[in-house]
Amino acid sequence: MAERLLIVEDEEALCASLKRVLAKEGYGIDTAGSAEEALELIGNGLYDLIITDIILPGMDGIEFLKKIREMLPGQMLIVMTAYASLETAVEALRAGAYDYVVKPIIHEEIKQIVRNALNQKALQRENLFLKKQLERHYDFSRIIGNSPAIQRIIKEVKKIAEARSNVLILGETGTGKELIARAIHFNSSRAEKPFIPINCSAIPENLLESELFGHVRGAFTGAVVSKKGLFEEANGGTVFLDEIGDLGMGLQSKLLRVLEDHQIRPVGGTQSINIDIRFIAATNKDIESAIREGRFREDLFYRINIITIKLPPLRDRREDIELLIRHFILKYSNELGKTVKDVDDETLKILIEYRWPGNIRELQNIIERTILIADDDIIRIEHLPECLQKEEAFLQDVFDRKLSIEEYTKAVIMKYQAEFTEQQLAGMLGITRKSLWEKRKRWGLSR
Repeated sequence: MAERLLIVEDEEALCASLKRVLAKEGYGIDTAGSAEEALELIGNGLYDLIITDIILPGMDGIEFLKKIREMLPGQMLIVMTAYASLETAVEALRAGAYDYVVKPIIHEEIKQIVRNALNQKALQRENLFLKKQLERHYDFSRIIGNSPAIQRIIKEVKKIAEARSNVLILGETGTGKELIARAIHFNSSRAEKPFIPINCSAIPENLLESELFGHVRGAFTGAVVSKKGLFEEANGGTVFLDEIGDLGMGLQSKLLRVLEDHQIRPVGGTQSINIDIRFIAATNKDIESAIREGRFREDLFYRINIITIKLPPLRDRREDIELLIRHFILKYSNELGKTVKDVDDETLKILIEYRWPGNIRELQNIIERTILIADDDIIRIEHLPECLQKEEAFLQDVFDRKLSIEEYTKAVIMKYQAEFTEQQLAGMLGITRKSLWEKRKRWGLSR
């Protein structure tokens, strides 16, 4: 469908010339000889672009522009002005016009400005669509689970979404920390502003400062132009600092200053910039141990730890596993164009009893893999990765040998001690780390 343009110009010859030139470009054109006439046309239909002279009979172009901004805040406008009225053109830009063109009008110039304006409008429309998609993607219904732990977290997130307070999300890798952070942002008053995730462990520390704070031209070798940092880009929105436990001590000090002063200073710069950011941090590390060992600043911990959300590992919410499996089956069957609709009982039992060291992310990846290789509409044991099939063999061996609790515990330690940390292994067995150490000592098992 052709874009619709409205030309507001009281000089009939110029108006007719512009209509002819732009109609040849394939646009639908309406014209008006005054602002009042234009407002009547706008009331009857929407225009992709309005081109208006600044000097008009009755209501002038600036007043017309301001009225349009009140009626249609997102309306794209171009103003036309004589050379002697450039100051008025600047005033029009400040009032929200996209661009201006100086009379006498050069046809190629006006055509290019119109193309640029319509491209910009299309980009804005696409960004709005993507934002709506993101908002739908990160509403509370996307936090899958009926377990008491997850329902409690959903209630907590709903309560804190509108707060300005910083949030610390704790949990093992793959438990959905970024999903929770996005749910907080997109259900807050900051949803219209950027959400910028930063993985503190993925960027080398010598580069991370420039990424976060930006730099001025000449700040270091290779800084040939000034660059905005991610903190400045996120102004008004939310920054998600993932794996904050891996942040170096030098950057911890600089981050603490940002949290205290709400200002940043680009690398090599002399002027501070005021920012308004909500910080959400996340880690799978034991921060309190890091503080005791001198690897994490205690004062920074208290700044980011105003509100704490602790996500449970998947093995502690097994009642949610089937629900998650069926969610991912539907998701990847649709995305991959497959007809898989279900999982057989034996395979479902294996998936529910598996320890899931990679948590929801591992479950998601495995379901996607099984959907890809399944040759009918049911997921079966042979579609599972070899590690899960071996897991089933191990469990079957445990059942066949009728092992006692102590014998089972010993078997699990011997099988998985090279694969998991002490904390994870103790969690799998439902015992403390001290109890795990005592059992190792009693059985003569080395770490």
